[in-house]
Amino acid sequence: MPYKAKFKVWRGDADSGELRDFLVEVNEGEVVLDIIHRLQATQAPDLAVRWNCKAGKCGSCSAEINGRPRLLCMTRMSTFTEEETVTVTPMRAFPVIRDLVTDVSFNYQKAREIPSFTPPADLAPGDYRMQQVDVQRSQEFRKCIECFLCQNTCHVVRDHEENKEAFSGPRFLMRAAELEFHPLDTADRVPSAQDDHGLGLCNITKCCTEVCPEHIAITDNALIPMKERVADRKYDPVVWLGSKIFRRGKS
Repeated sequence: MPYKAKFKVWRGDADSGELRDFLVEVNEGEVVLDIIHRLQATQAPDLAVRWNCKAGKCGSCSAEINGRPRLLCMTRMSTFTEEETVTVTPMRAFPVIRDLVTDVSFNYQKAREIPSFTPPADLAPGDYRMQQVDVQRSQEFRKCIECFLCQNTCHVVRDHEENKEAFSGPRFLMRAAELEFHPLDTADRVPSAQDDHGLGLCNITKCCTEVCPEHIAITDNALIPMKERVADRKYDPVVWLGSKIFRRGKS
C-alpha cells in the first residue's frame, strides 16, 4: 500500500544550502530516484539531480543516502521502514554545483593523467589472439560504471582536500592496475602508480570496495596487488640486485 515517507533533501549551491523537509508518497517497488522525481513533479520543480539510465549502469545518480554513498536508482525504498526519515545529500568529496549535483571534474582530470594502453610497437592487427585466461584478471575492472562512489567514500580525499593533487583515488589506481595486468600492455605502471598517483596514501580500509555497485573487489584485486609490486621493487633483494646490475650495465 502507498504511504507517506519523510525525506530530508539538501537544497543549495556552492555558497550555501540546507536540508529541507518533505513528505512524499511512496509506492511498492520504488527506488529513491523515483521519490526524487516525484518531489520534482509535485513540490520542488527546481530540484537539481543528475541521472540518465535509471538502471544502475550509467553511474550518474550518485549521492549519499543516510550518509552512505549510493546510487539513487539502485536503492530501494523497501530498504527503509515507513517511519524512517530518508536523508539525501550530494557526494561530500566533490564541490556542490546545485542541490544533489556535484562537480566531478576532478575525476576526469585524473583519468587524463593515466597513460593509455600501450601495446608492443611491432604488433600488427591480427598477430595476437586473446584468450579468456589472458584477460581474466583485468576484465573485472572493466565493469566500472564510473559512478565515482569509491572516489567519494575514500577518506584520503573525502577528509583531506589537500590530498587531491597527489592522489588519483581508487578508481584510477584500479585503471592503472587494469593496464598493468593486461598481457599486451608494455608500459611500466608501477612507478607512476606510486609516485604520480599516490598509491602509498591508500591504507586499504576497503571502503571503496564496500560502496561499489558493481561489486568490484577494488582493494583486494587491484590496490593490494599494485602495492605488492611496489614493495617487490623496493625491498625484494633479488629484484633490488637485478635493478642495480641492469642500471650498472646501462651506464
